[in-house]
Amino acid sequence: MKKFIQTLKNIWSIEELRGKILFTIMMITIYRLGAHIVLPGINPTQMDSAGANSTGILGLIDAFSGGAFNQASIFALGIMPYISASIFIQLMTVLVPRFQKMQKEGESGRKKINQYTRYLTVIVTILQASAYVTYLQGMTQQTGGIMAGYASYFWLSTVVVLTAGTLFVMWMGEKITDKGLGNGTSLIIMIGILARLPQSFLQELSIKSVRNGQILVFIIEIAILIAIIMGCILLIQGVRKVPVNYAKQIVGNRQFGGARQFLPLKVNSAGVMPIIFAQAIIFIPTIFANYNTQASGFLRAITDHTNPWYMLIYSVVVIGFTFLYTALIFNPKQIADNLKQNNGFIPGVKPGQPTADYIGAIMDRITFPGAILLAFVGILPGIAQLLGVSQQFATFFGGTSLLIMVGVILDTLQQIETQLLMRQYDGLMKSGRIQGRQTTSAVQM
Repeated sequence: MKKFIQTLKNIWSIEELRGKILFTIMMITIYRLGAHIVLPGINPTQMDSAGANSTGILGLIDAFSGGAFNQASIFALGIMPYISASIFIQLMTVLVPRFQKMQKEGESGRKKINQYTRYLTVIVTILQASAYVTYLQGMTQQTGGIMAGYASYFWLSTVVVLTAGTLFVMWMGEKITDKGLGNGTSLIIMIGILARLPQSFLQELSIKSVRNGQILVFIIEIAILIAIIMGCILLIQGVRKVPVNYAKQIVGNRQFGGARQFLPLKVNSAGVMPIIFAQAIIFIPTIFANYNTQASGFLRAITDHTNPWYMLIYSVVVIGFTFLYTALIFNPKQIADNLKQNNGFIPGVKPGQPTADYIGAIMDRITFPGAILLAFVGILPGIAQLLGVSQQFATFFGGTSLLIMVGVILDTLQQIETQLLMRQYDGLMKSGRIQGRQTTSAVQM
């Protein structure tokens, strides 16, 4: 306990780190306050009773937004339109030569791509907001959730407010990334998920406690949840260590190089992004159906995460995006060139292109099982719900919710630890350094 208190004091004594933490807390507080502001023309009491039972993919969307979706909040769509736009733009950087050229232009190209992403976010938000209006009108038709005097211009005002709300959340995410701790987009999603955890926990406890003998089942559920969390940490932090040697150089009377290090290739180098991308892609068809979860056929399958077809489609999309995102962020050729420039080599492998091919082959081999495990974790909430766990609590048994929480928390703790070590303080753990998704390579490039 004394060590923990001293670590908190060290964190607070660093002015830069203290400013980042306070700024992040301020942005998160604003986001959570906005999640409770109801759209103009909505009766909050009637809305609570009408939207309390969202299931399937709508329940996951509500979990992402921290309850704002069911509450008809100004932040009901959250950050998901921005995620969908980012997916499309990233695909364009692979398929369209013009976007490929912009990506290679450095900072100026990145600014252009970000600008296109913002424009596309507006379009996607307007489409999703229009579908959400139809969803609200159908859900509140019998309960009278929409005030009668506001019905004539409810569509226009709601689309404008939701679009402005999503753009404001996008802006907050970018500001957190620039001036706060961690990735702002991921952090906003994580906060929305964590906001539902206490309520879901208490609801599951109440359901199990009122039935004879079910309290033991609840304890088993908690034990399984802890085991799944530990497995997710291993999945996120798992690496394949490739040995790297550096040639000796003698300059005057001093010797340089000759050290034996390793190149850590992460089993899940894409982090939680494939899960987020897959969720956004599967979410797109619900736009054209106006969030209708009572449909049949294909639409019904992809809006029910307990459906075997949903699990299959979701797994395929996650595996595909894992390979795609890994290819976007991991460049074996660049790593091989950096090793060659620094007189480094992998034992038994020739420098240059053979090294790039060797690293690429290893990356492909470890990415495949990592992608399968990632897809399995993604469908665990549906499996948990089929085994009797309540829908809200089942979302924490894996999938997007759990991976985002574990990954973002590890990243944030790693950034804090880096700030401490830079100023010669002890890290957060005695046993070793925390490894987040963005852990830098052990090889000095």
